Amino acid sequence: MPDVAHLFIDFIVLLFSLTVHEAAHAWTANRLGDSTARRLGRISLNPIVHVDLIGTVVLPLVALSTGAPIIGWAKPVPVDTRQFRHPRRDYVLVAAAGPASNLAIAFVAALVLLVVPVSPQRLHETNLSVPVAVMLGGLMRLNVLLAVFNMIPIPPLDGGSVLAGLLPLGAARTFNRIRPYGFILLYALIISGGFNYLVIPPSAFIMSWLPSR
Repeated sequence: MPDVAHLFIDFIVLLFSLTVHEAAHAWTANRLGDSTARRLGRISLNPIVHVDLIGTVVLPLVALSTGAPIIGWAKPVPVDTRQFRHPRRDYVLVAAAGPASNLAIAFVAALVLLVVPVSPQRLHETNLSVPVAVMLGGLMRLNVLLAVFNMIPIPPLDGGSVLAGLLPLGAARTFNRIRPYGFILLYALIISGGFNYLVIPPSAFIMSWLPSR
């Protein structure tokens, strides 16, 4: 059975990462002219305003307790594209802001891990450097996974929104017709093992470019 302390740390790391991800969407939308999310209190690092029961709590806990890949999502940030000066372009920027924030967290965690001294754990001796290093390592790996996972071009993931914004208008309308079936496609992807091919290799590549000892 997985260590309870590690499960708790991993869950806190995931909760923080998803919170920053959604706050980044909300902040970017507000900067580009849509104040909908700001008025709903979504530009916040308070995880309570972003929690989705299934995506933020149930699914991650099941994954953590079974050793499955840790994925999850938070409550989507509402966006009113009519408030944007350039609706399609700005919506792409809002969608990309979430994964970009995860990559930024991973990079910062890697930098901090470089400068934090980690001493060996000795029996009956308190050593805070080890759990701190574990947390930073988890923060780095999980945020790379979240960034890559969210950029899979399947709505309602951010990658689906980015692709819809980049496609010609007619093609985007056709593509958006699969949006109601997005979660079914995602579950099929995970169950079929496609997650391991679409997420793990790009994540490993990005990890190899992060600063390390």
